[in-house]
Amino acid sequence: MALLQIAEPGQSPLPHETRHAIGIDLGTTNSLVASVRQGMSHVMNDAEGRALVPSVVRYQKDGSVLVGYDALKAIAKDPKNTIASVKRLMGRSLTDIEHRENLPLDLVDNPGMVSVKTRQGVKTPVEVSAEILRVLNDRAQQTLKQDIVGAVITVPAYFDDAQRQATKDAARLAGLNVLRLLNEPTAAAVAYGLDNSSEGVYAVYDLGGGTFDISILRLTRGVFEVLATGGDSALGGDDFDRRIYCWVLDQAKLKSPPTIEDTALLLLRSREAKEYLSTHPEAPITARLASGEILDVTIDMATFAEISQTLVSKTLQPVKKTLRDAGLRPEDIQGVVMVGGATRIPLIQRAVGE
Repeated sequence: MALLQIAEPGQSPLPHETRHAIGIDLGTTNSLVASVRQGMSHVMNDAEGRALVPSVVRYQKDGSVLVGYDALKAIAKDPKNTIASVKRLMGRSLTDIEHRENLPLDLVDNPGMVSVKTRQGVKTPVEVSAEILRVLNDRAQQTLKQDIVGAVITVPAYFDDAQRQATKDAARLAGLNVLRLLNEPTAAAVAYGLDNSSEGVYAVYDLGGGTFDISILRLTRGVFEVLATGGDSALGGDDFDRRIYCWVLDQAKLKSPPTIEDTALLLLRSREAKEYLSTHPEAPITARLASGEILDVTIDMATFAEISQTLVSKTLQPVKKTLRDAGLRPEDIQGVVMVGGATRIPLIQRAVGE
């Protein structure tokens, strides 16, 4: 069908104006921004060709703010002012935060939502998230060379109203017009092309850095019907990191209790070990602590599987319940889309397959 240019009486016909919207994956561990050009989605890279933006924000002494890789470098040496995994704090109160004793942050129990005390004052998760979204918005404008009409932002299907509203508030604070919040499982199904080429019933198993979603979708002629959803908005790769961290402390038997800086460093080393174990049978963990002690241990896949088994089970329980809610059996599922960094863990892949 031809696109007709229509002018009202007294107006001159104007050329068709191209307006750009962007899609943002605001992740617990990493974020990115993309747009659709000529019918294809394109992820936008930074000047160094990197698509991902680590979801880390550092508030510096001079009043400036670092976001992404530069902030990530400071997470061990300045943990109180370097905030990672802020998505887990969105719309949550202090009592909602599990394992807060292990977080190297100075949390403040503000009414309605927990906040973080930094050298630049008390920052809400909305303000921290806005810093990440602002960087993504700037990247999009520099890439597209024009203003952005709005953004579609992905959120976990299990996010409640408070968490969804907090995400919208962060986007507006970053200067973004929110066109829609799109559930991550639906976004994953679109990204994998299920809307174009597949029909039947599919499961989307989404285990990211801080949240877990399971959705059962029926696809018919490119239309998604969500049959059932489940999950846990406080379960993700961060929890696997903490299991390794606790195991490391148990093995090391340190002479002095770890400082806040030690905790941040060991959590970072634990995450690196978890990722290394995805492709290797064992992972070394070494660190020099504030006391001068040298920590040097090695964790193997069998040990990691043992200490992580309860977390894997915590994802499978919602899977079984969601299947029951949809009135389906495992054999009714045509395929499973595995989404999120934590699904690279071989233990997770085996458990879901079984």
